[in-house]
Amino acid sequence: MDLIKVAEQAFATGKELPEFFPGDTITVAYRIKEGNKERIQQYRGVVLKITGEGTKKRFTVRKISDNIGVERIFPIESPFSDSITINKHGKVRRAKLYYLRKLTGKKARIKERRIVKKEA
Repeated sequence: MDLIKVAEQAFATGKELPEFFPGDTITVAYRIKEGNKERIQQYRGVVLKITGEGTKKRFTVRKISDNIGVERIFPIESPFSDSITINKHGKVRRAKLYYLRKLTGKKARIKERRIVKKEA
């Protein structure tokens, strides 16, 4: 068991990522290799779910592209994940937002959660 933990720590990227939850709209900057070139692609969508624990944690992001819903799973500790920015905090009451798959248009919108910053 200890060898598994040692291997996980060796491959951990150690990046500081913002804390986000299901329902939040985020932009993931993901590095893509095409032949010998490498570029960063922005993937913006709503977080449907967050699963896993520790270094194996991953999250699913859903976006609408040409009226077709596209979902993609991103591992948090991926070396290809460049950065994650939070665009909007969503106000939802569930941890898994599978019901968004059936909804389109205005019905698929999520209310925004207001966040009050505490001053020290």
